[in-house]
Amino acid sequence: MICPFCKKDNDKVVDSRAIGSYIRRRRECVECGHRFSTREYVELQPLTVIKRSGEREAFQREKLMKGIMNSCKKRPLSTSDIEQVAVNVENALTVTENFEVSYEQIGNLVMQELKKLDPVAYVRFASIYREFKEVGEFVDQIKSLDK
Repeated sequence: MICPFCKKDNDKVVDSRAIGSYIRRRRECVECGHRFSTREYVELQPLTVIKRSGEREAFQREKLMKGIMNSCKKRPLSTSDIEQVAVNVENALTVTENFEVSYEQIGNLVMQELKKLDPVAYVRFASIYREFKEVGEFVDQIKSLDK
């Protein structure tokens, strides 16, 4: 593993923990002494996302995390909470036998997870995902939380 600080390829694993579907490894660079974490995932058949435009692109976990993190800004959620949402969504997507998923499937899964975790983050995500154009759509979404 290349150290993100000194860019040398000389580190040792200090700690390993299985967390859900990945292994978190705490590493220490032998060259500069800095510590950093890595995550290992089982690599399955790559998922393809069918976007709104009909275009297809490879599933990118980083894009999923970025979208979730944007909706969770300034909310009392830890990074591990947000990562768990992404892990749950990714696990749900890989369980299916179809390796092509629509943006709608991904968005609905994220909304299900955020609804359980934080209602404000849920509404924020829904407003972008569903492209709300009027205040009434926000109100309807908030009312659906009570159900």
